Amino acid sequence: MTLADSAFLRACRRQPVPHTPVWFMRQAGRSLPEYLKLREGVPMLQACATPDLIVEITLQPVRRYGIDAAIFFSDIVTPLKAIGVDLDIHPGIGPVVADPIRDLKGLDALRPLEPDDEPYVTESIQSLVKELGDTPLIGFAGAPFTLGSYLIEGGPSRNHDRTKAMMYGEPRLWHALMERLTEIVLEHLLIQIRAGASAIQLFDSWVGAVAPDDYREFVLPYTRRIFEGVRSVPRIHFGVGTGELLGVLGEAGADVVGVDWRVPLDEAARRVGPGKALQGNLDPAILLAPWEVVEPRARDILRRGRQAEGHVFNLGHGVLPNTDPDQLKRLTDLVHEG
Repeated sequence: MTLADSAFLRACRRQPVPHTPVWFMRQAGRSLPEYLKLREGVPMLQACATPDLIVEITLQPVRRYGIDAAIFFSDIVTPLKAIGVDLDIHPGIGPVVADPIRDLKGLDALRPLEPDDEPYVTESIQSLVKELGDTPLIGFAGAPFTLGSYLIEGGPSRNHDRTKAMMYGEPRLWHALMERLTEIVLEHLLIQIRAGASAIQLFDSWVGAVAPDDYREFVLPYTRRIFEGVRSVPRIHFGVGTGELLGVLGEAGADVVGVDWRVPLDEAARRVGPGKALQGNLDPAILLAPWEVVEPRARDILRRGRQAEGHVFNLGHGVLPNTDPDQLKRLTDLVHEG
């Protein structure tokens, strides 16, 4: 089998597959004891800039679960850190920005990203491609809206109040911020593709806070530009709480639309429309229940996923920290058996 024949890449392209492919968001990380041991005493952003750690952490879930794709170990804020934005990832909180962007002068912090800013990305991906062989490697980035929200709010936000205030009240500033972030995100993805990533995923984690009409005006032009710039590999688009946005997400240009656990996959296929594969969408919390609960839920998702033109099994969001790795192994085996 060649890389192009992998079930994951074939499903992304809506081609026939020998089995439903499966991988898990946040599969490389905090639920694995081997990861916790390796990361002990190492800050997150330091780990994301250390090739030996990146390679080993990316490979850990592939070895343990036998999944159909690896995802590059990193964080969505790493390109911002690489261009000099003063931020850090605080345990239990998330990214925290020292000087939030709230005026035109604040945009000065966002210079263009250059390949030399992220040498560890290129080195790590080149090593991973050799190690993974026929297993695809997914590169990824945070979308402009989600990165913009962190930069405006100064950290995670429940309601994205300042973000929406800028979007609605200062559209000139908003669009200028989105323009700069779009170029940074696009270059970050291209660096990964040039190094050998065989698919990419754009995480727009917080865009579910936006209404469909506002998405079209304030977000869609930038998402579309990113996807147009990375046509050489399959493209996945994922957000949380995006049930009402699935139709417009389908217009953004990705090959695969990720679906969280709130919308059944057959209904999601109807909302997204033809010409797209779907990814998802088991509620991560279900994995905390006994296997007797997990199995029928997973089989139901497989059944509903057949309504899509292509289906990549995944969770509806990332693996929770206290998930038993044995549950994920059993789930992988079940999906492969069909």
